[in-house]
Amino acid sequence: MSTSDSSNGSSNESSAPPFHLRFHFPTLHLNSVFGDDWFALKAEAFARFFGTPVFLIGQTLVVSIWIVLNAAGVTHFDIYPFILLNLAFSLQAAYAAPLILLAQTRQADRDKAHADADARHRESIAQANVAQQALVVAQTAHIELLLQQNTELTRLTQELSQRIETFTRELHGKLIPGEPHT
Repeated sequence: MSTSDSSNGSSNESSAPPFHLRFHFPTLHLNSVFGDDWFALKAEAFARFFGTPVFLIGQTLVVSIWIVLNAAGVTHFDIYPFILLNLAFSLQAAYAAPLILLAQTRQADRDKAHADADARHRESIAQANVAQQALVVAQTAHIELLLQQNTELTRLTQELSQRIETFTRELHGKLIPGEPHT
């Protein structure tokens, strides 16, 4: 039974977000513009695909083949002035523009949430730095006080040592009268 308890505890610990992301916790509940379901993720991926070199090169190849086949007379499904091709581009633009704008909005929301979390993190670091500096100032003042007390104790010890030496000479001179005082 302790084995299952320890395995459950370790899985909970490993699934917890890392501590360095603690400033992002308040924004985890926010839903994105597209949402977080399968369709939303695919819609954003599709919108992002529109700007890739693979899409642009692929579209250029398809359009080039379309024009060559129809202009050369190999096929006759879209003869010049290529009305069907124009319709396909219009349809693509009608869907691509909103998807791209929504993807940008979704990315802007993520960027804003991260920027806010980063600002809170920087503020936390600044507050910790101020507290650390105040602690260093207090410790420095305490060390200076201890050094002054140590200096005073050293001076008193030296003074007492000189008195003891003086009293020792006087006592030695009184107890042993024939010896010279040094």
